[in-house]
Amino acid sequence: MSTSTKSERTPTNPEVTYEKRDVNVRVILYFVATLFVVLAVTLVSMRGLFGYFSETQNLGPGASPFDNSRSLPPAPRLQVDPGVDLDQVRKSQEEILNSYGWADKASGTVRVPIDRAMDMLIERKLPVRQNPLHGQAAESDGKERAK
Repeated sequence: MSTSTKSERTPTNPEVTYEKRDVNVRVILYFVATLFVVLAVTLVSMRGLFGYFSETQNLGPGASPFDNSRSLPPAPRLQVDPGVDLDQVRKSQEEILNSYGWADKASGTVRVPIDRAMDMLIERKLPVRQNPLHGQAAESDGKERAK
């Protein structure tokens, strides 16, 4: 039986050492002190700034608890009932689309109901524009594909 201990059996390297201190206490205390000083300077400067503003800016008279008058904000205002407003807009647009009337009386332009306008377009047959550039482009694409 061997009388040697475990430390005698393991090879040691004098260049490899362990960390002797986990935390540098001086750096932590320096950080905490600096943080405290910055916080104190901030609080004092904010107190001075608010004091300056309270002296230089007039807030006006206090609000009366008995004053029930409502001052309306400037236009445009928010919608009270958007659903009703949307229904009114749709109704006015439907009336325009489905009624006869003058679009511009001075120039002689009239408004025709949309259904009647579509029927008139079908009767008159829409003019068809022939585009020669479109045909040439299709032919050149076909020639390039053939190559």
